[in-house]
Amino acid sequence: MNGKSLRLAAWQPHARAVRAPEGMHDWLVTPGSLTARLVSSSAVFRVRRLHQRSATCLADEAQAIGLARPQRAWEREVLLECDGEPVVFAHTVVPMDCDATDWPLFSALGERSLGTTLFYDPLVRRGQLEFARLSADHPLVRRAHAALGKQGGTDTTIYYARRCVYRRRQGLLLVTEVFLPAVLSLGAAATMKNIL
Repeated sequence: MNGKSLRLAAWQPHARAVRAPEGMHDWLVTPGSLTARLVSSSAVFRVRRLHQRSATCLADEAQAIGLARPQRAWEREVLLECDGEPVVFAHTVVPMDCDATDWPLFSALGERSLGTTLFYDPLVRRGQLEFARLSADHPLVRRAHAALGKQGGTDTTIYYARRCVYRRRQGLLLVTEVFLPAVLSLGAAATMKNIL
């Protein structure tokens, strides 16, 4: 893949298609709640909310949430931190026409994990995971770098991401998780026994 294609993110239905190293692949295919796995893999877990506001979604996000073209959507961005180290940049978009009956807790999440509501609400239906390789030029990686205070100009790291559409009543919600290199320090084979 060349740099341009990595900026555009070719989402794949199978994790093996993105050719992630084995340790990263293990994180990409985490079953159930990624938050629960991160909690079980660290002494102190924290959600650091970066912002929650309306913003224009990316073109591939528009398609995923049923919009004809990129337009304004509700956007939430957070860093998931384990023992003080950011390990995942999470980006969520929700169409503007969704209301409080579709996602009643979304506007009041604050520093709480979205996963804590998605996986324990019986009305939520999880779609299929999709996977991608992203370069430092991809808009979501640039946002992660900005949140970390890093300059992405000379970064040649390949970032791995996954995303999923969730449905509740008539509402759609797309969560994209960009795995930062530090996630590998948690151990690719971290025990799953405490994960619900």
